[in-house]
Amino acid sequence: MASTSVAPRRERGQRAHLSGLAAEDIALRGYAARGAQVLTHRWRGTGGEIDLVLWDAGTYVFCEVKKAATFDLALERVRPAQVQRIFNAASEYLGQTPEGQLAPVRFDLALVDATGDLRIVENPFGDF
Repeated sequence: MASTSVAPRRERGQRAHLSGLAAEDIALRGYAARGAQVLTHRWRGTGGEIDLVLWDAGTYVFCEVKKAATFDLALERVRPAQVQRIFNAASEYLGQTPEGQLAPVRFDLALVDATGDLRIVENPFGDF
């Protein structure tokens, strides 16, 4: 009986993974259309992972991508512990830049709804 529930769970996990990759691609294209340069995608440090790291008008942008049926549902998926992990990972990333912790930064959310529409929310977490 247990083996029958593993396959559907694996399939849901695979669909969620592919859906997340598609949402990240939508966000990458949205930032590129705005003139931002992608520095890295899915950067992982000891403090956690950052979906997108971009350079936009002299500012490092750390972007978390969330996909859900609606923009509001996508926004609800961001938890305080996740925001703290993003901050920690960004601090680690900045430690590898010439400016270090003095670099200008912004934290964004890229929300993708079920239709593939994108909404970029700049600095929803306040100042770093």
